[in-house]
Amino acid sequence: MEKTGKKGIFDAIGTQKLVAIGALVVLFIFFSFAGSNFFQYSTFVNILDSSYYIGFMAIGVTFVIITGGIDLSIGTLCICCSLIGGTLFMKAGLPMALCLIITLLIGCLFGLANGLMVSIMGLPAFIATLGTMMITRGLGSIVTGTASVTFPQTNDVGGWFRNIFKLKGEGLPTAGIPTGFILLIIMAILMAVLLNKTRPGRYILALGSNKEATRLSGVNVVKWETLAFVISGFFAALAGISYAATYSTLMPGTGNGFELDAIAGVVIGGTSLSGGVGSIAGTLIGVFIMSVLKTGLPFVGLQPHWQLFITGFVLIVAVFADVVNRRKQ
Repeated sequence: MEKTGKKGIFDAIGTQKLVAIGALVVLFIFFSFAGSNFFQYSTFVNILDSSYYIGFMAIGVTFVIITGGIDLSIGTLCICCSLIGGTLFMKAGLPMALCLIITLLIGCLFGLANGLMVSIMGLPAFIATLGTMMITRGLGSIVTGTASVTFPQTNDVGGWFRNIFKLKGEGLPTAGIPTGFILLIIMAILMAVLLNKTRPGRYILALGSNKEATRLSGVNVVKWETLAFVISGFFAALAGISYAATYSTLMPGTGNGFELDAIAGVVIGGTSLSGGVGSIAGTLIGVFIMSVLKTGLPFVGLQPHWQLFITGFVLIVAVFADVVNRRKQ
């Protein structure tokens, strides 16, 4: 890719990111004035609570989308991994730390399976991950016997992991302190460094720009494309842990639709569905737009289904802007 081409793409990312930041500020101001009691600490905590699981999934799937692929399994995988981890703790009596590690490993294994199906078997990412979405949705029900799984509270045995995402107790605000935001930012910084400052990240970006040219230049495209899916699986499992810490009870067969929120956040944040262009910072901005919408709409008297309507409209606009930028370049 020529230098001028790179500059144009990076300019496009910067423009869309600025637009996303502006949209986020406008939404926050709108809900603050139009909504009753929106501008308060508890609302801020609720926004962050709803951003954790979407944010982790979005960070992971950013790598897949940058390669030009898609991962539709992250929503059901998020719940499936936590259901298995929770069952191992509640019924098998394994230590919570070990259960959390197993949860993350399961996510990586499903990500590996997705990557191999796409990179070696040649399946379209849409079909491969659609199949995995169905498998993980069913697997969660099989493992739990269709029963819900309730994770231990903070003061119970094994409930310590909740403190990673929220500190609550005497002397602290009633809504708690959203420590999960720190973990989300740390993981975002680490993944931004991986994507922009390391060889694997550069190869993943190159795959999305021109997969065949990357292969002909001697890069092992199977290895790096598979790595993108493994990262996506890992973060889907991490999202499951954050979801369990925030909402306690998980139901088998759920998780459908989570992936749409994550993918919408990624695209709104400036990552191109055509691949080769994207940023973790933009993804986080898109995620917070989704979270502010989800939290703020009830404050102005609108039902949650309005979020779907508005998100769909914003997503179409974001994709259209990407198409226009691509044509200009």
